[in-house]
Amino acid sequence: MGQTTFSGPIKAGSGSNIGSTVMAQSKVIDIIGASATDQICATIPANSQIIDVVVNIATVSNDGGTATVSVGTSTDPNAFISALNLKALSTTHGTLDTEATDVGTSDVQVLADTAMANGDGTTGAATVTVMYIQNNNLTA
Repeated sequence: MGQTTFSGPIKAGSGSNIGSTVMAQSKVIDIIGASATDQICATIPANSQIIDVVVNIATVSNDGGTATVSVGTSTDPNAFISALNLKALSTTHGTLDTEATDVGTSDVQVLADTAMANGDGTTGAATVTVMYIQNNNLTA
């Protein structure tokens, strides 16, 4: 199937009934083996509003010790999700605060950091999805 790329934002409607298209970026993160930091999950365009951050653990980590993931930004590594257990199947929605209302005047990378106690895991599959409204420009 073909793909079409728009520079956005995409708006629909007319008059006072104009809405914005919700965009999403997803990334499979590495949860096998050693800990990994600053895995880029999404790059959110400037002035966008993050409306949800979701981690889906489809295959659990079999690390010999604890295994967790935190999702955030370079300035706040656990801004959205903090120390989520990677040893249980789950779909987890993040906590959004003022950081998500308007990402600011520069693009923001959403990052995942995994902490594997033993670094000996050989299984695991997790996806981070970030949903946002492009250039919604909701300054706090």
